[in-house]
Amino acid sequence: MNPHRVCSLIPVVAAFLLPAAISVAQTPSEQAVLAPIQAMFDGMAKRDAAAIAAPTLPGGTMVLMRDGKAAQMTFSDFAARVGKPGTTKIEERIHDPLIRIDNDLAVVWAPFDFLVDGKVDHCGTDLFNMVRVDGTWKIASVADTGTKICGGK
Repeated sequence: MNPHRVCSLIPVVAAFLLPAAISVAQTPSEQAVLAPIQAMFDGMAKRDAAAIAAPTLPGGTMVLMRDGKAAQMTFSDFAARVGKPGTTKIEERIHDPLIRIDNDLAVVWAPFDFLVDGKVDHCGTDLFNMVRVDGTWKIASVADTGTKICGGK
């Protein structure tokens, strides 16, 4: 192939690859927004109610969408429910988060997998509304979808 033709293809290829690289890369600001979400997930895995509630804004709520029905609860209720001792190992993982930040407000939209004893139990999309209070990011609210149909996982 003509070297000049190859050079003219570089910008075209870069235009397709660059957005993928940007969506994977996380800035320090984005990492700071994700930290309380990971802290909540870590608390869930440990079944530690205090650790689940710690990164949340007092009075915050969750809306879990299942089969077109909304189940609402406070973070306190969620922490008490998930923080009970149990024998099953639970883990929630998000991937490919879309993060938008404007001053002290941020949103995180991310597909998730919820594992029970190392196997995907359900999956869906998490939506986190985040606020920065006194320099610390807190989870103000969560909404998610959930399905047992998880792409063959």
